Amino acid sequence: MSATGYTVPAPPDARGGRSPERLFLVSPAFHGYHRSIAAAWAAQGFDVTVHCYDAYATLGMKLRNKGLLELPQKAGVDRTAARVAWDTGRAVAALREARPDRVLVIKGDSLGEDFWSEILDAGLPRMLWLYDDLARHDYSMEFLCAVGPVLSYARTEAELLAGEGVDAHYMPNGFDPAMALPAVPRRDELVFVGSRYPNRVELLTRLAAAGVPVRAYGRQWSHHPVDRLRTWELTRPDLPAERDIPLEEAYAVQAAAAGAINIHGLQAGHAMRTFEVPGMGGLQLVDRADVAEFYVPDEEVLVFEDADHLIELARRVVADPAWGARIREAGRRRSHAEHTFAHRAAMAQGWWA
Repeated sequence: MSATGYTVPAPPDARGGRSPERLFLVSPAFHGYHRSIAAAWAAQGFDVTVHCYDAYATLGMKLRNKGLLELPQKAGVDRTAARVAWDTGRAVAALREARPDRVLVIKGDSLGEDFWSEILDAGLPRMLWLYDDLARHDYSMEFLCAVGPVLSYARTEAELLAGEGVDAHYMPNGFDPAMALPAVPRRDELVFVGSRYPNRVELLTRLAAAGVPVRAYGRQWSHHPVDRLRTWELTRPDLPAERDIPLEEAYAVQAAAAGAINIHGLQAGHAMRTFEVPGMGGLQLVDRADVAEFYVPDEEVLVFEDADHLIELARRVVADPAWGARIREAGRRRSHAEHTFAHRAAMAQGWWA
């Protein structure tokens, strides 16, 4: 396969004495989630070939992306069509090389008509998995009706799509319990890992002002000069902050902290972090009461209503680690029993087109 692809074979115990079907998994490179997802679907009996449609792995690809797409886009020149054409051409070539029996596309937000026509014309069973809000994708209802089944991470959006005639199904996000984590020392502080939005800045700033030890991770928080240049920003919130960290280190940092804050904002569904933090033994403080669909509040996770409530919970988390340890363990048990990527992959097998 190409520099952006690889294959995960079905384990022997998942084959059931038969030759495994070939699944072509088309995924964004985002945080390397495709590796965990590929392993989970391989466990369902597939030989999974992965193509990361927006991974620019070679030096030449990186230079082309930066010089011909990213920089002109930042300067106000619309390069969307050029990106779609490039990503689509590589995806079509990878699809033809893989010769799959089935196709699972995650997001697919920069894949054009030629890619989907290739799948539909071949009559391949397929699914489109949206593990982010529908509004973040440029898909028409007509397209989704034609390409379905569509798996949405948000119950409300799955219901909306179904009401429009889309073959839509609700599949929450999950986590990978098999991920190998680096050793990270326990820290008596609250952590947040993720992008910087105004509501997140306000909450973390309020925590710090209240004397709660808190640390943010990510290039938009980092005070490092390279990150300031990469984000085209000179100012940063006055908070302790670290640079970007890979997914496995994020798992470890959140598990080792006194508590990990999960701030969704206006998202329709629950982010991966909802399952990652408790799944890896972390103590989650989350801003959404509807997390009760997955975890028992106050027993498996902590739910905060506003900044004052978050401060109150954070102070207790730091002061009473034994209380936090009970919640950590309960959340971990629930996550491993119900919320892994393997659970989600098994759920989806009845939905193939």
